[in-house]
Amino acid sequence: MLGDKMKQRYREIYRATQLPVFQNRMFHTEDEARNCVKGNVALVQDLETGLIFNQAFNPELMHYDADYQNEQAVSTVFQQHLHNVSNVIQKHFQGCSLIEVGCGKGHFLEQLQGMGFDIIGLDPTYEGSNTSVIKKYFSPEIGLKADVILLRHVLEHVQDPITFLSNLLAANGRSGKIYIEVPCFDWICDHRAWFDIFYEHVNYFVLSDFYRMFGVVYEAGHTFNGQYLYVLADLSTIRMPTIEVSKRFELPGKFLETVDKYSTSLRAQKTEDKTMSVIWGGASKGVIFALFMERAGAKIDVVIDINAAKQGKYLAATGLKVMAPEEAMHKLSPGSDIFVMNGNYLNEIQEFTDSRFNLISIE
Repeated sequence: MLGDKMKQRYREIYRATQLPVFQNRMFHTEDEARNCVKGNVALVQDLETGLIFNQAFNPELMHYDADYQNEQAVSTVFQQHLHNVSNVIQKHFQGCSLIEVGCGKGHFLEQLQGMGFDIIGLDPTYEGSNTSVIKKYFSPEIGLKADVILLRHVLEHVQDPITFLSNLLAANGRSGKIYIEVPCFDWICDHRAWFDIFYEHVNYFVLSDFYRMFGVVYEAGHTFNGQYLYVLADLSTIRMPTIEVSKRFELPGKFLETVDKYSTSLRAQKTEDKTMSVIWGGASKGVIFALFMERAGAKIDVVIDINAAKQGKYLAATGLKVMAPEEAMHKLSPGSDIFVMNGNYLNEIQEFTDSRFNLISIE
């Protein structure tokens, strides 16, 4: 009986098999990359809370280390996004003390420090030397408390977001405000962005989720050209959400249609002129795109990324070696097709390459 009730509570909406558990972990050899740890994705909607998550997720597979490279601030486009976020923080939280949970490499933290904010960062994978960053998880034992908790691109990674937020509240003395930023699942669906569904992302949020998760929301909306959601809320009002009537989530029709479209185009291109298949972007989208193309018989040949920490290393699952832009452009003929993994960077790449190539945004 209990098993039947659980089946009735969760409704599957998407499935993918054997995806790398980390898209942004870089490997030192092709064999290591191809043999990386993999897991399945079974996205379900909880018909009690309305939340969408990967029911097949296993947290025991997740061990972050120094080979995990997800810094996006090497791009001027992403720097502008961070500038926009810092303006929101300044508008609402000027004069407040801040804690950034999951501060990564510390770029945003240091940006806020430069604006005069009193901020502490926590991240066990931090590699820098900023004494304001503690290489630990946030917990009551650390003995820190702030007016505001910043949670940028963390909540999609945790298995039970409501419990996680409740634990943050407890660690912060049961008070405080919060800024959350996560990918937008509505954007993923609207753009048929199958390459934006990863094992590492357990949760997939839409904007209405946060109004059901918090009793008090000060501001919420979309950012990064709609790819992300953000919310500013009173952390002490966190609550278990309940699904809205008639809000069963449906993926749009032909969600995976472009897998065939792009793989057919790439196979035809190689047959006709034997040119190389090239993608720009060796991060999450590029990892999944390259994997799906390989499985469809359209193997990618060249991966370009401006992040020096990725260059010379190998992508999870496909074992593709990441090249610096200068190295790759030297190998390509003028007019070659380059598939750009994130349309937000299209103009930046066009300028960087001096319009020598045919850039194709996969969005």
